[in-house]
Amino acid sequence: MTIRVMLVDDQALLRTGFRMVLAAQPDMEVVAEAGDGAEAIETLRATAVDVVLMDVRMPRLDGVEATGRICAQPDPPKVLILTTFDLDEYAFSGLKAGASGFLLKDVPPAELLGAIRSVHSGDAVVAPSTTRRLLDRFSPMLPSHGKEPRQKELERLTDREREVMLLVAQGLSNGEIAARLVLSEATVKTHVGRILTKLGLRDRVQVVVLAYESGLVRAGGGAAS
Repeated sequence: MTIRVMLVDDQALLRTGFRMVLAAQPDMEVVAEAGDGAEAIETLRATAVDVVLMDVRMPRLDGVEATGRICAQPDPPKVLILTTFDLDEYAFSGLKAGASGFLLKDVPPAELLGAIRSVHSGDAVVAPSTTRRLLDRFSPMLPSHGKEPRQKELERLTDREREVMLLVAQGLSNGEIAARLVLSEATVKTHVGRILTKLGLRDRVQVVVLAYESGLVRAGGGAAS
């Protein structure tokens, strides 16, 4: 199955570099490109895409706003935010808007390809420990009253599911969670799937964001007491 990729960046040279890397892969095809968020949304109306590589700082419509509009559509493609080395607030906002993860713009080709395949398969989180550090840095932006809105949904989780959710939010992979809880990796994956279903979340990144917003995890990645 070929993964259909869309490149969204106002730098044509960067798009060319990504296109060359992806074109060499038998399971990937760049089916569309756009120079800003508005063009991306317009192009998606006529083009079927599986994964969008989305820059954040662009003219007309930035990547954060475009991500929010794309992810609000029925059956949207997965979005990977392209961010700078210093992990600025745009990446945090992109995750909040529904992106499935983010990549550094100077990401090595092998990591780029692995991230696209991971997101396409539903794994969604790219470098969970980096996601956690990003949220730690911008956790002061989260609303102080954020513990209440999803509390009833959180109460639907079993004790084990809650335990798994906390470890996901702390940046652990399925394998690491399995080792920590002395479970099989398949069992952990099942728990993660049930958590996503019960909370109405798309992927693991949204689990991390919700855990911070609900006060289950504090800055620094530890579980709240």
